[in-house]
Amino acid sequence: MNGFTLWFTGLPCSGKTTLARKMESYFRERSRNVEVLDGDIVRVCLTKGLGFSKEDRNENVRRVGFVCNLLSRNGIIAIAALVSPYEESREEVRSRVKNFVLVYLKCSLDMAIKRDPKGNYKKALKGEIEKFTGISDPYQPPRNPDITIETDNISEDKAIETIVGQLRKLGFTE
Repeated sequence: MNGFTLWFTGLPCSGKTTLARKMESYFRERSRNVEVLDGDIVRVCLTKGLGFSKEDRNENVRRVGFVCNLLSRNGIIAIAALVSPYEESREEVRSRVKNFVLVYLKCSLDMAIKRDPKGNYKKALKGEIEKFTGISDPYQPPRNPDITIETDNISEDKAIETIVGQLRKLGFTE
């Protein structure tokens, strides 16, 4: 099987890392080569020094997209779990990465706030965190995602089942 990039986007706390890790397990159980590029880890290891301006966020997405392209063109499934808030940078990556699948995790702001384990939404609402996506910085929902999962209303298992079903239809998995 060929490699591909599975790119999760959505508000902070919409379920990107959770579903990315579950998809990683799904593929490993089937002896597929897979790597997850999680936004929190990437910011420490790959894109350290970038801030949260629009330009820096777009550069973060570009760099992760570059790595995803390297992995996927070498037969590895690259799973990116990044807020990637701007349509233009997601579409730029889509245009550069062969076999790119965009998964939009649609989640209400209320649910994202309820799920927030780090308390970042609370801090952002108090003005303690600047440029926090969904509060003081915009999130642009994708216009044309390949897969949309409404994480307010679906179990993790059903979400994985839906993603795998769509990947089958797209010819990326058996």
